[in-house]
Amino acid sequence: MREPTFFILAALQDEPLHGYAIVKRAEELSAGRVRLMAGTLYAALDRLTNEEMVRVAEESVVNGRARRTYELTDRGVSALREEAERMAAAAQVVRGRSVRSVATARTVLA
Repeated sequence: MREPTFFILAALQDEPLHGYAIVKRAEELSAGRVRLMAGTLYAALDRLTNEEMVRVAEESVVNGRARRTYELTDRGVSALREEAERMAAAAQVVRGRSVRSVATARTVLA
């Protein structure tokens, strides 16, 4: 799973959000690493909707513009948790090693 997708799903884990709120929450959760543009966000939301990981929770018109609020599905919750577990296991490979063994590995690979 790509990082933007992970943070889109993570943004929705607490409550349904509309597009702009997803952008802001994903940026906040990623400490600024993920900055979604509208085109990227809505393409990802369309894909995630087709994959049944998110669904439209509500549609309304605000100031003459359509606004959709998205929420995670059970499948989206599972995918988010599985990816978080995968990332934690991958991080443990590094965290479980001493700084010295990482430096040694760099020397061997160089």
